[in-house]
Amino acid sequence: MSLSIQGKTAIVTGAANGVGLAIARHFAERGANVICADMDEAKLREEWGENPEPDTEGATNTRYFAGDLREKLTIANLLSATVDAFDRVDILVNASRQVMTSDPLDADDKTVQILLDQNLMTSLRLSQLIACRMIKQGEDLGEENQDTPLGAIINLSSIAGIRTQPGLMAFSIASAALDQMTRSLAVALAPSRIRVNAVSFGSVMSASLMAAIRENKETRQDVINGTPLARIAPASELAEAVQFLASDGSGFMTGHVMTVDGGRSLVDVVGDPTH
Repeated sequence: MSLSIQGKTAIVTGAANGVGLAIARHFAERGANVICADMDEAKLREEWGENPEPDTEGATNTRYFAGDLREKLTIANLLSATVDAFDRVDILVNASRQVMTSDPLDADDKTVQILLDQNLMTSLRLSQLIACRMIKQGEDLGEENQDTPLGAIINLSSIAGIRTQPGLMAFSIASAALDQMTRSLAVALAPSRIRVNAVSFGSVMSASLMAAIRENKETRQDVINGTPLARIAPASELAEAVQFLASDGSGFMTGHVMTVDGGRSLVDVVGDPTH
């Protein structure tokens, strides 16, 4: 079983911090060409350095792209930048997401729409555009390569999609919708030899969990106590799971939502910690 992503070109969104940053670094260290996309240009430059000039000798296998991916034009520009840098795209990791708490009984609450736009619609639009590019790349392969896989799309979801936490209702709705989008796109793109899967995670040291721990020191132990494996996983462990879904090692998997949570979703009840 090959887990190699050597030489493949990947777009990773949310790559300025947290889980997205860990995935992008993991991919780059394993020989993939990586476009690191995020809204925070200053943080991207801090983490990835200046983008090299085109055709520079010894150029790195990473580039960053800064922009608001909720905008359709920005998504199109991201694809153009990827093709300009590396000629193609083989992997898309939709890791950009936002976590917000809210009062589910607040009729004026805009949180559901905000999270649907950020966590669902951005991933959907980008997946659609990248899939079209992958299909076009397949058309250039010729009839003798009609069985060659054309690409892999991996969505970053949350166990909140299958849990009940009143304060996370909006985030849970967006996560559940993303899981269903994953399954629907998997079926739609299967004839085009593009696989679509998701990683649903919890008890992983994401940016939102780090922020929660800074706000309340007891959160760390609360999460550990609610996790059967009794620890918080580093984001690097999540990156390993994403690599598996991006590689040929998962070549017969599509429409699967892989849970990476240390057993957390097996035991959660209302009132347990939210991460």
